[in-house]
Amino acid sequence: MKTLMVALALAGLLLGSFSQASSMDAAKEKSKTCAACHGADGNSSAPDFPRLAGQNYRYLVKALSDYKSGERKNAIMHGNAANLSQKDIEDLAAFYAHQTGLSVKY
Repeated sequence: MKTLMVALALAGLLLGSFSQASSMDAAKEKSKTCAACHGADGNSSAPDFPRLAGQNYRYLVKALSDYKSGERKNAIMHGNAANLSQKDIEDLAAFYAHQTGLSVKY
């Protein structure tokens, strides 16, 4: 019984890791639209576009949700966020929060 419980616990951890990895893969795919302005990994090289890499997860969720609702005003971001589901927003926020932010000066 003890061996079975340990095996089930390990299986749960492995499935959780797999799920997180597949969510990150999905988020990376979803981020392709964002990459045009914010860079492939969220490290924009242009001062006009904010760097998303390394930003706080909750901040990114809030910002994307506010762009989607129109509470935060930016026509381009509203258009990009308008069709995102809550899961999309959470995946994108997790993806960018896990990227390494660069401290490059413009």
